[in-house]
Amino acid sequence: MPLPFLTADRAFEPAAESALPYDDPDRWRRPYRPGPWRVGVAALVLLLASVALFAAVLVALTGSLTTAGAVLGAGLAIVVGALRLLRMGVWVSGRGLRRAGFLVTRTVPWARVVSVRTVQQPVRWLGLPRTVQGQALALVRKDRRPEDTPPLLTTHSLDFLGRPLAFDRAADAVEAWAAENGRG
Repeated sequence: MPLPFLTADRAFEPAAESALPYDDPDRWRRPYRPGPWRVGVAALVLLLASVALFAAVLVALTGSLTTAGAVLGAGLAIVVGALRLLRMGVWVSGRGLRRAGFLVTRTVPWARVVSVRTVQQPVRWLGLPRTVQGQALALVRKDRRPEDTPPLLTTHSLDFLGRPLAFDRAADAVEAWAAENGRG
């Protein structure tokens, strides 16, 4: 009885990175996967949240309900922070380009985009004040000077640190969305 899914004689076909043809182009999507640093930090934060939520249950069983409510609120705030950390990044759709930060999300319609290109420049290392030489995906808008717009993606962010090929694929995907929607 042959089990073709267990044999190595078939050619490996990696999953397609492009959108499926029946997908809605107006649906917001991230053209790359979150990096291991971002997922690892979020996992550690969720581990801290589980401790806080367990502590809320223990406090509710042994102590006052107001203290348990405060600890529960802190645990839920930690969960929301971890989920927001996972949502951070660049999102694209047929309507425009969205840069989701931890606290603020900004959307730029494609009509305001002049160009999206990869440039060599000093970039922040893991979002900290320290800068290193790297690549960045720069957005040039009609209504702002290029120096006033932060880079969309960098080679030293939580998603692409130590993964230059993943950065190249993500930058190419965002540039392709910009070119497809009439901006180069």
